[in-house]
Order: sequence, then structure tokens, then C-alpha cells
Amino acid sequence: MARQKQHDGQPGDLGLRLISAAVMIPIGLFLVWKGGPWLSAGCGLFAGLMAYEWIRMTGSPSMKAFVFLAMLPFLPAILDAPLWAVLTLAASVFLASLTHPVGSKRGAEAFGMLYVAGMPLALFFMREGPWDGVAVALIFMAIVWGSDSAAYFSGRGFGGPPLHPDSPAKTWSGAIGAILFSALCGVLAARITGGDVFVWVMMGALISIIAQLGDLFESSMKRQYGIKDSSGLVPGHGGLLDRVDGLGMVCVATVLGFLFAPGLVAVLGLSG
Repeated sequence: MARQKQHDGQPGDLGLRLISAAVMIPIGLFLVWKGGPWLSAGCGLFAGLMAYEWIRMTGSPSMKAFVFLAMLPFLPAILDAPLWAVLTLAASVFLASLTHPVGSKRGAEAFGMLYVAGMPLALFFMREGPWDGVAVALIFMAIVWGSDSAAYFSGRGFGGPPLHPDSPAKTWSGAIGAILFSALCGVLAARITGGDVFVWVMMGALISIIAQLGDLFESSMKRQYGIKDSSGLVPGHGGLLDRVDGLGMVCVATVLGFLFAPGLVAVLGLSG
């Protein structure tokens, strides 16, 4: 299959991007604010849609089984059983590796399951963790969205060399602009939570870096499979994977970071 150059969002896509954001952001905010079963059900739906995109991208023949397995971990999450949710995710990853008829591709199938189901499950845990989940989720989501917008506008305003030859819309100027803007967002976050300003500035910059790395990682997978969009579900962006890849990586990093460095939660003023 001939490889297609990624567009990563063209200037003419701005209107569609704004419309998509106007629809998706309120839904995301509502689910995060409600939390619990509402968020679990929403994350399960997103996992199923992203599983569809993964199968579409990789050309795997195991569509129905893969989508079902991606949504399965969110059943115990709805019942407020986080340990069982993690165990179910592990089982889904193992079973996904068995669904592909070609043995050499089963590892990629297992990784795909961990990727598409693990990111929304991390968002659920970030919201429902033993800290101020509402504040953590809303602030971190806002910084990721701000980073994405800053990268878009600063990249087109200043131009310069691309981060990768196949992704001309992702520039170094956009990446640096996103990091600086996210660091400034950290100052505002510190005012809101009462946390340490310096740590929040560093956290804002780190959130932007992780989000951009997540975006670059997903772009590299699309290049590997020779496609430019994971699907057409989100006008102006492509698919859900194209839209939430950065946020998903931030959620995973946040949950792991807070669990292994609980003192950071208090320094940021995010204790439950």
C-alpha cells in the first residue's frame, strides 16, 4: 500500500476543528464532572471507537472481538472495582493477542489493545484517584487543550523546520510555543489550587511535552501503516486517536506519577 503524507491539520481545517471542539469539549467536561458510572461508560464508548480505528488502521480481521475486548474493562470500572478493571484490561490484552490469525502480528494486536483501552482507563483513574480528581482532570485537560491550540497557532505564525519530514504542520516553533504557553498555564493552575508556583510551571511544561510526544507517537504509527488519519469520526482532526493521543498519554503519565510520587499531589495543592 502506498504511504500517504499526513496533513496533521491544514489551515482550511480550522473551522471544522472549532466545530469539533465545540461538540467534544462540553461532552468531555460533563463526563469528567459527573465521574463514576457516567465517565466509565463514556470512556468505554471511546475505547470501542478507538479500537475500531486501530483495526481500520492496521487492517486486522478481528474487528468485532477487538472492539468488544476494548470495552470490557469498563464494566468493572462502572461497578467501582478498579483492581478488577486493571485485571480485565490485562486479560483483554492477552486475549487480543490470540484473536489475530497471523502469529507474527499478535504482539502488535496486544499493544493496540493496551493503547486504545489503557488511555481512556487512565483518564477514569485520574478522575477517580485518591486525590482531588475533578481538579486534576479538568486542569490537566485544559492544559493539554491549550498546548494543542498554542502549537497550532504558533506553528503557523512563526513557521520554521518541521519536527518530522512527513509531518510538515508540526514545527519546532509550534512545539516550543506550546511548552511556553503550558508553563504559563501552570501559573494560573497554582493560583487556583494554592500549590507551589514553580512546580506548577514545570508541570505545565511537562504536560505539554508528554502530550506532544503522544501525538508524535501516534503520527509515527500512522506513517508505519501508510495512512494520514485514523478515521473520519472527528471533522478537522481525523479520528478519535488523532484527537486524544496526547491527552491519553498525559493521563497515563499522571496516574503513574501520582501513585509512585504521592508527595507531588500535595505540592501541587491537589490532595483530596
